[in-house]
Amino acid sequence: MIYTVTLNPSIDYIVHLDSFKSGITNRTTGEEYYCGGKGINVSMVLAELDMDSTAYGFVAGFTGRAIESGVRNDRIITDFIKLEKGISRINIKIKAGEETEINGQGPHITDSELERLLQKIDRISNGDTLVIAGSVPKTLPDDIYEKMLERIAIKKVRIVVDATKKLLVNSLKYKPFLIKPNRQELSEIFGEEVKTEEQTEFFAKELQKQGAQNVLISLGGEGAMLIDEFGRKHKAGVLKEKVLNTVGSGDSMVAGFVAGYEKTGDYAYALKLGSVCGNATAFLPGLATKEKINELLVRFEKEFG
Repeated sequence: MIYTVTLNPSIDYIVHLDSFKSGITNRTTGEEYYCGGKGINVSMVLAELDMDSTAYGFVAGFTGRAIESGVRNDRIITDFIKLEKGISRINIKIKAGEETEINGQGPHITDSELERLLQKIDRISNGDTLVIAGSVPKTLPDDIYEKMLERIAIKKVRIVVDATKKLLVNSLKYKPFLIKPNRQELSEIFGEEVKTEEQTEFFAKELQKQGAQNVLISLGGEGAMLIDEFGRKHKAGVLKEKVLNTVGSGDSMVAGFVAGYEKTGDYAYALKLGSVCGNATAFLPGLATKEKINELLVRFEKEFG
């Protein structure tokens, strides 16, 4: 089973405007609502790839109920901790030429509610995959990733971590199967601006020395690079189409990579499917769909092999 963890899920409220001015009433030209959160995004794209997963995390109030209802389908088991107080956050994304985001803080999580999540992590078994992704709410300890990974350290669990800065670096001692930084995040970790392919490969291998098995680096308009556990470099191009949405593209890449590897055990194919899923989300208003993934997979193979 694949398990995903989203510590601070949200409802993403996306508003489109011709223009935005502060201090006056602005009228939208369109609106969309999505269940948000990196782990949730991974589960939802896995479902489009016919892969089952269980979604862990915290939900609260009427927005939490909406998230749970919106995420649940035949391929996703929702096993969220329901908090006694507060509401799950609403993130506002204003698209009016430039994109502006206003992200909520999320509800307070007590020690006992955190312990309930950790007890669920204890149920993960040998051969399972655990995807931990996204930011940590202010009411949780900074080492929450480490607390979760410590619970399964003695088991043979395939760990995937998609996080930034210390959250990522501090997880490396648990030898995660996959991490997915981008160039900017590599720059932040090592305190040096990463621009070239050679620098990207060098710093990816530095992360491997610290414990990561496979390092997947998203390169934006340049595609993606994978340094696999054997030190081999794989590259994937990017398809050309109008970009409608960047939110969730990286999460979709993670889902595609995990699904591709689970199905074939082949890193080159995993990178290809991950890249296609990331592209599919970028070319749609919401997350990648099965139809778009299949369409782009054919195009990708014709263009890049």
